[in-house]
Amino acid sequence: MKLSIIIVNYNVQHFLEQCLQSVFKALPNVNAEVWVVDNNSVDGSVEMVKKKFTEVKLIASKENLGFSKGNNLAIRKSIGQYTLLLNPDTLVEEDTFEKVIQFMDNNPKAGGLGVKMVDGKGNFLPESKRSLPTPTVAFYKIFGLSSIFPKSKRFGKYHCGHLNKNKNHEIEILSGAFMLMRKEALDKVGLLDEAFFMYGEDIDLSYRIIKGGYKNYYFSDTRIIHYKGESTKKSSVNYVFVFYNAMIIFAKKHFSSKNANIFSFLIKIAIYFRAIIAIGSRFIKKSILPVFDAIILLAGIIGFKTLWESEIKGFDYPKEFLFYGIPAIVMTIIGSVASFGGYRNKVKLNKVLNGVATGAIAVLIAYGFIEEKYRFSRTIIAFSTIWSAIALTSTRLLLHFFKYGDFEIDSNSRKNVGIIGDGEELERVKSILENSNFLFQNFVFIASEKSSDSKYVGDINQLNEIIQIHKLDEVIFCAKDLSSYRIIETMESLSSFDTEFKIAPPESLFILGSSSIDFPGDLYLIGINSLNKPKNLRSKRLFDVFTSVALLITSPILVLIVKSPANMFKNIVKVFKGKFTWVGYSETFKRNNDLPQLKSGILSPLDQFSDSNIKEETKNRMNIQYAKDYNLFSDLTILLKGLKKIDQ
Repeated sequence: MKLSIIIVNYNVQHFLEQCLQSVFKALPNVNAEVWVVDNNSVDGSVEMVKKKFTEVKLIASKENLGFSKGNNLAIRKSIGQYTLLLNPDTLVEEDTFEKVIQFMDNNPKAGGLGVKMVDGKGNFLPESKRSLPTPTVAFYKIFGLSSIFPKSKRFGKYHCGHLNKNKNHEIEILSGAFMLMRKEALDKVGLLDEAFFMYGEDIDLSYRIIKGGYKNYYFSDTRIIHYKGESTKKSSVNYVFVFYNAMIIFAKKHFSSKNANIFSFLIKIAIYFRAIIAIGSRFIKKSILPVFDAIILLAGIIGFKTLWESEIKGFDYPKEFLFYGIPAIVMTIIGSVASFGGYRNKVKLNKVLNGVATGAIAVLIAYGFIEEKYRFSRTIIAFSTIWSAIALTSTRLLLHFFKYGDFEIDSNSRKNVGIIGDGEELERVKSILENSNFLFQNFVFIASEKSSDSKYVGDINQLNEIIQIHKLDEVIFCAKDLSSYRIIETMESLSSFDTEFKIAPPESLFILGSSSIDFPGDLYLIGINSLNKPKNLRSKRLFDVFTSVALLITSPILVLIVKSPANMFKNIVKVFKGKFTWVGYSETFKRNNDLPQLKSGILSPLDQFSDSNIKEETKNRMNIQYAKDYNLFSDLTILLKGLKKIDQ
């Protein structure tokens, strides 16, 4: 056996499916085995592998073992001359395995090899080639000098910025996303260190391979897509703590006591430094638009009040109205807009207007309860409503026009989409899009090679011009008609465009892609997508919070009708914290691979019925129907009918 490919998966079913499809397309001329270790996923990954990839050697763990333990489990059972650790959120070219094996065969001193990686938009990923994070190198990385001088041999050493990304180089550290190793080297230096749960284990093993007398290489003659950020969210504060603590483990293991102490000291400073920056930047990013809106609304309302007093009414409102009344109006409207999703990066203007209207109604209701002597003119409320609607929609239009950050208006609608492929596959992909509950303005078909057929606006070689002329927001590649090499080549050549790239795997009912480390991109699922809608996810969470509060308030009555009051209170707390949802799929449900992921539920669609002898087929159909046609009324109905079971 020449090659053993090992993929550790955790809740990224659709990316895993695409990854495995690309892997098997690249294996016809390679004697290989493919292992998938699933870390107790709840998204249907195991069922998908069993159903669609029977040749895979599957290890379905009943617990999350982490990256190191999961890989070691399969490495010990593998028999290949070479071992490849591959992330599930990757896609390889058709000749990737042949090329890397040939390089390793021609370089017997090569113990490990990494390849050129690009993200979901075709941008080169600098972690494709890295140096050992010595205290000096780590200092430059932690405090941002490597970002300021990325190509400096001194300051940019962490990502080897001085090395040409299009040439092969000897390097020190490989990436765990694609880590090819000689089995002989692993037998000599040992497997992944299981002290690392996630992050740092690839650095540790790469360094041990070098200490074992071998060399590590960056190989640029093939590429892979690494969507990066699907298995883990690297922008979170938790990532900062986990990653840098992994660096401390590495330092204590490999550096001298003095250097390890210096390194650990730097890392601990960096942990709090990065955590404070991460929290601070997130807070500033989230609050800057509401604060700006508040200033605009305050200025407009105060200006109108002044004009109304001096020019029309001829009297002054009490100072309390200026200091308390107007800020209360502004905060009510902004709070209402926020509850309707008006401060999301991808917002619809009608949500903003709905928020303004709801806030104005709330102000009017509160106005009715104010004592007569403190009441102010309804005209100011009317102006506040009109001014808020104009100001808030205008600011969002300007932010969208000037492309401020990731802010977009109506990003899930009116998209111009180009589909690259041939024949029936084009229509199949178009059908998925049309049935996915996303709205599209225009579709254009693009041929995978030169064609005189009038249904095509051009071919893939003209994609640059097609994107500009037809103003395409998305380009979707039909993987059935295009090689992975062609897809990656095209994405990399057009990485400077703002266009989103997605891939439609053959014979699958989904289309996926990712444009950045933080944003996973849209997942289009045919027919079943209702629960995936941002507004439904937001509504479901609000429902959970408000009903938890309501159940807590009415708990003196509920304790009389449930069997276990203690369990009821525990469930209320779990749902309020977001660990559970009040209504989810039933535990006995045979999960459909294409259903949206959902937190574990206290109740399920089955709990609205007293009959427990429901056929399995009926149970499955009820769960699927719940996901497909979700609405808040369904959750409310299930909760009320299953009220006696909220302690289960």
